[in-house]
Amino acid sequence: MPETSRRHLLLGGAAVSAGALLTACTSNEPKNQAPAAGAAPGADDKPGTPVTIGFAGPQADHGWLNAINDNAQQRAKKYSDVTLEITEGSNETAAQIGQVQTLINKKVDVLVILPADGKALTQVGLQAMKAGIPVVNLDRVFASPQAYRCWIGGDNYGMGLNAGRFIGEQLKDKPNATVIELAGMDSLELTKQRTQGFDDALKNYPNIRKVARQAADFTVESGQAKMAQLLQAQPTFDALWNHDDDQGVGALRAIAQAGRKDFLMVGGAGAKSAMDAIKADDGVLKATVLYPPTMAASAIDLARALAQNKGIGGMAELEIPASITLYSAVVTKENVDEYLPTGFS
Repeated sequence: MPETSRRHLLLGGAAVSAGALLTACTSNEPKNQAPAAGAAPGADDKPGTPVTIGFAGPQADHGWLNAINDNAQQRAKKYSDVTLEITEGSNETAAQIGQVQTLINKKVDVLVILPADGKALTQVGLQAMKAGIPVVNLDRVFASPQAYRCWIGGDNYGMGLNAGRFIGEQLKDKPNATVIELAGMDSLELTKQRTQGFDDALKNYPNIRKVARQAADFTVESGQAKMAQLLQAQPTFDALWNHDDDQGVGALRAIAQAGRKDFLMVGGAGAKSAMDAIKADDGVLKATVLYPPTMAASAIDLARALAQNKGIGGMAELEIPASITLYSAVVTKENVDEYLPTGFS
């Protein structure tokens, strides 16, 4: 999961979070030629210059991370001109640095890196850039913008903000409403950002008060244990925000075991199991706020565009942006069918 602050351009809402950023929007125009006046942006699936993309991510020990790897591989298969060199993945900094250095030595055309630790892997990002290999920094941002050509990732503060807004709108007419929060790992900056966004949103609803918060570990087991503690300590409340759908599986188990149905729940990330529950609409889970793993597919699109000297159709610039922050859409029963194809297991 991402761990550092996001101070980047907010680009595109549901269209970005629902699918690929560039599948239908890389420009066919040469880099040194302005697009023709009135030219309509279109899909750029036509084969171009062959491109070898090196992909290095952390170990897929979480549903979201597994979806990141799957999105990258499936997107690369879409293009006949793309060869994907993918590493085994590691949560050990030294091992991942070694894997990236191997890709650099192979002289890949462009690198996509989701670092296990953005700060720790900054130097290898700089090494790649100095070697003339552009880097697409995926989600966990490097400590220096010189270590990457383009950053693309999610909006942790926006997740909390939109979760809080959704809950606020559901409870705005209820006097003395109370909410609780099942957070992720407090050692991660992303958790602090999600909590801050949630708290800031609730400031707009003076009738709502947050009465409890527990931090879990992004696992089913921790979600179940921490949720059980919250339920025991809070015999009544009106809403729950859970930061992560993986730990939400455990939270829902604890809720079922306690026989509780007297509140609404909002999840986070966009797991298929959460979307299925939202669609069924027969339990407490009413929404989930996306942190879309489709960002990895978009990162492959960006890498291909970089290697082929293309920009983004629909924008005046001839270059791809330096940073792209995905929107944290709220998935409810009204729009769940639209987002189900992006749900991860």
